Amino acid sequence: MKIFPAQNKVVMITRQSNETPDDFELLGKELGEKHEVVYLCKTLDGGVKSTITAKISYGGHMMRQIYHLATARVCILDSYCPAVSILNHKKSLTVVQIWHSIGTMKKFGYTSLGKAEGRNTEIARIMRMHKNYSFAVCSGKAYAEHLAKGFGMPVEKIKIFTLPRVDLLKSKEYEKKTREKIFERYPELKERKNVLYAPTFRKNEKEMNKKVNELVKNFDFEKYNLIVKMHPLSKTKIKNTKVICDMEFSTFEMLFVADKMISDYSCVVYEAGVRGIPLYFYDFDLEKYLEARGLAIDYDELPGFKEKSGAKLVKDLEKKYDMKTLEKFIDKYVENTDDCTVKLAREIEKYLP
Repeated sequence: MKIFPAQNKVVMITRQSNETPDDFELLGKELGEKHEVVYLCKTLDGGVKSTITAKISYGGHMMRQIYHLATARVCILDSYCPAVSILNHKKSLTVVQIWHSIGTMKKFGYTSLGKAEGRNTEIARIMRMHKNYSFAVCSGKAYAEHLAKGFGMPVEKIKIFTLPRVDLLKSKEYEKKTREKIFERYPELKERKNVLYAPTFRKNEKEMNKKVNELVKNFDFEKYNLIVKMHPLSKTKIKNTKVICDMEFSTFEMLFVADKMISDYSCVVYEAGVRGIPLYFYDFDLEKYLEARGLAIDYDELPGFKEKSGAKLVKDLEKKYDMKTLEKFIDKYVENTDDCTVKLAREIEKYLP
């Protein structure tokens, strides 16, 4: 494919979703006025355990990736991409890893190799995991070193830019439009305060299934609505019909109707923090998770109530919340929340003709 000439083109690749992520869409609109932008968004559900048909389809998609990598000036990623890391590219190609989360939480990549919730060391070596990045971006210097270690790259290759989606988190227009869509689907969410529960995915969900239902059993449905956003791969079942187990909207969108948020080791808490949503941490398996994966942040630093008991966490919802601690935490890890899309786009344009 390298015989084809490089073009004034930006290719954006994700394995996180079959739809264009908000960060890509926002960047694409900003860059598209002067440059060609190509979106390549496709997941391989099941990975090595996926069907033959799915593997063949993804193989064809990878050939598209290879062609555009050979003919683009800039590649933007929000996850690991085999075609980017394994192949040798033209020197004219700049690869920008923007990752798919704001802030830091759990260990990943090279910092979790060999752990139960991490990657296999030998497979990571063979697949050249996270190689060939020209630079990566993160929202604050406070976690730049952790990000660099996860990618196996020098910290000097980390640049401080906040993801474009933060512009949406602060947009009154986007807030109004999103709330209207959600309220049309779930009118009951207008009747009382809403608690959003979005836990981290675990490979082993035996304990999680039990603890999630413990939370539901003790929940005060007279005072609050409970919206549960499980990971798409989660098998956890909730039997209580009062719980809104939504599959139509993203966790990001649900932040615009949430009055309080329960999570654990997920970076979505940074997005909630930017919105000023009080945080609660249901850490029933903290010790096991630390052993199986590990955290990159001092867990005690997280702002909000932390409980292993669902019953106690429900009671915490009634206690006074320290908003100043939340603001201090977000200010440390998300250094910039203004004009994020424009600032990152201007940096990327430095590598375009």
